[in-house]
Amino acid sequence: MSYSFQSDFDKSQEDAESVFTKFSDQADSTMRWALAGSIVMSVVITVAIVAIVYALIDCLKKAGSAIPEYARISTSEKLDKVSTDHVAVTVEEPDQFPVVRDSQVHFPTMERFLSNIAREKPIRFSPEQIEEFTNNCSTVLGSGAYGVVFKGMFPNEVPVAVKVLTNHSGNKKMEEQFMAEISTIGRTYHVNLVRLYGFCFDPSMMALVYEYMENGSLNKVLFDEMREIEWQKLYEIAIGTAKAIAYLHEECEQRIIHYDIKPENILLDHSLNPKVADFGLAKLCNRESSKVTLSGGRGTLGYSAPEVWRRNHPVTHKCDVYSFGIMMFEIVGRRRHFDANLSESRQWLPRWTWDMYRNNELEMMLSLCGIEQKHREKAERMATVALQCIHHSPDARPVMSDVVKILEGSMKIMQQPPNPFEDLESFRPNNIGLLLGTDEDSSSTSRRYISEPPYLVPKGGTEIELATC
Repeated sequence: MSYSFQSDFDKSQEDAESVFTKFSDQADSTMRWALAGSIVMSVVITVAIVAIVYALIDCLKKAGSAIPEYARISTSEKLDKVSTDHVAVTVEEPDQFPVVRDSQVHFPTMERFLSNIAREKPIRFSPEQIEEFTNNCSTVLGSGAYGVVFKGMFPNEVPVAVKVLTNHSGNKKMEEQFMAEISTIGRTYHVNLVRLYGFCFDPSMMALVYEYMENGSLNKVLFDEMREIEWQKLYEIAIGTAKAIAYLHEECEQRIIHYDIKPENILLDHSLNPKVADFGLAKLCNRESSKVTLSGGRGTLGYSAPEVWRRNHPVTHKCDVYSFGIMMFEIVGRRRHFDANLSESRQWLPRWTWDMYRNNELEMMLSLCGIEQKHREKAERMATVALQCIHHSPDARPVMSDVVKILEGSMKIMQQPPNPFEDLESFRPNNIGLLLGTDEDSSSTSRRYISEPPYLVPKGGTEIELATC
């Protein structure tokens, strides 16, 4: 009996030792796995930290905290030799524009680099690079009083238009227009704004490099006697142009006033999509300040709003609305807004439109302009909103975002637009008036008979006009 008890006790002890041994082995195995896991986790965390740090450094480099070589602006030997005046202009130039050197132009990654230009600031090119892009300025697209536009090509065969300014040395006005172009269009991006790829600012050359527009400017197709383009396409061009102006006025961080909206400054790509161009007269203004005072007139006679030509008169962004209204009349009539060869009542298209509208004869006018029946509704809508856009009071003109909505049909137009020519009635009874014009800089007074005020009559412009190549 005692033997059996002893035997059972020994067996129990052996079982306990066996269980303890198994538990100890399992604990050791668990510890080993935990240690291995912690080592692997440490390695993973270390690699992740290194990757994050590397990514942050790379982002900082791209953001400009660590400026790569191509983005450094250095003064060339030519600039060291120029006069003090030129150095002063160079100092005023924003220093955030990157410089592209010859080695980078021919670098294998040029195509990738150029594809990123849309997201970058305008690039500063050298005179030698401009000459290379344009094949020594061999293909002329157009010319004007201030310069010549050449067709060019980037090394990756992307076509460009290069505006080379002439007689710029010591020309303060031209330098101001040059910097206005860069500071305005250089900070914007919209599908209906021409893209500025870069510029050249050097004592020997001032040039602007734009994307190339295959179909030239709107005036080439709008006033074509053959009328090869459907009126519906012209209507779409008007909407695209309105969207671009609305973007400049209402969506940019700083409001941009173009001052020179006209068919010559609306460029067309291969699909006839419009892009607003030529920001040489543009002006930035804070949204808090609703008015800008100009020391002199801007823009093109006939397209510029009346207030633009009144000396020291406050001007708002509504002057662009007026110019766009004049252009809409031209799209409706497919003719210039003023034609002295027509009968007196039809010479000035905006006034003729108002007279016909007031007499409920707008349908007849559209027929005389050659608008097909299927386009009459849209043409009537365009003519009516154009009458609102050219109102003599800037405050009575609509904002461009509303113009877009009206043209697209998502907003109704007012039933009866007010008379846009109320302020002119005293000057032109029976359509012919005697204007007493006094030169503010002289004591003499001149008289002349006119059919419209002088600021409405277009004259030969000096702006560069692009020709279809």
